[in-house]
Amino acid sequence: MTTIDDVPAPARFGLSRQLVISATVLAVLLIILGFYAPNFFRYNNLMNVLLQSSLLGLLAIGMAVVMIVGGIDLSLPANMAMGAVFGAFYMKVTGDWTIGVPIMIATGMAVGLINGCAVAYLRMIPFVVTLAMMTVISGATVWLTNSLSISQLPPAFVALFDARPLFRVPLTVVYVAILSIVVSVLMRSSIIGRWAYAVGINDRAARVARVPIKNVVLASYVFAGTMAGLTAVLLTARLGSASANMGNDGVVLDIVSACVLGGISIYGGSGRVWGALLGAILITVLSNAMNLIGVSFYLSLVIKGAVIIGFVAADRRKETRQ
Repeated sequence: MTTIDDVPAPARFGLSRQLVISATVLAVLLIILGFYAPNFFRYNNLMNVLLQSSLLGLLAIGMAVVMIVGGIDLSLPANMAMGAVFGAFYMKVTGDWTIGVPIMIATGMAVGLINGCAVAYLRMIPFVVTLAMMTVISGATVWLTNSLSISQLPPAFVALFDARPLFRVPLTVVYVAILSIVVSVLMRSSIIGRWAYAVGINDRAARVARVPIKNVVLASYVFAGTMAGLTAVLLTARLGSASANMGNDGVVLDIVSACVLGGISIYGGSGRVWGALLGAILITVLSNAMNLIGVSFYLSLVIKGAVIIGFVAADRRKETRQ
């Protein structure tokens, strides 16, 4: 009988070509910036890049787990924005951040639970479900806020989650780095992680191996929603406000891009979670670099899109060979 141990190790944990290429591209890009945009290496700019990468990386970690299982969650940015708005509403009215933070996280988990149930138990197509969810909660968030920002949040909330206690390094960077390590270890070493890769590689074989497929798929979407909730907390603290615009459509592209550039296969069952964080750093550095050297916004979109297409094409070739 097929067992979970029959899943080939390289498929689960191998260092993908995309990941190696991304690391190389990042190194080359940093060298070029040293010659043509030395301002990039100013301390404040580096901290800003790390902070932006961390917030994007947190969403990318959630997306990576979903993609490894073989799905996708396009609603993550909108989910984040809704959680931020709900929590900010509560904190502004009551001044109590100790309840506002759980509200943000619970909102993200609830949306993830709905997505997961629709995909796992109703067998709906992930792309369609999460796209519809993105539309619904984006519209709801704009309607609730009247397109206005919610500010005047408790100072203690901002001070705690946007602190820079050591060498002005944001605590957000530390939080995300630790979380990335923990999730990567769990995905590599725990039975739940092995189940996730097994479902992404071949759900029929996973079913024969008695993997609880529905529960694994559901858990992946709930986890992604939790990451959206955590991002809502950290981003709201950084901005000192919350708004529906926090989850604009462009963020979805950056999240998927970070995963693809980080070696997460869009076909499921392959990639390392920490690679998504590397992809987020590459995307952020690329955007920052083009801004520093004066590349227009629209041309930067063309360049980013071309890079992503190249990586997806490489992923497709790898899938075809297998």
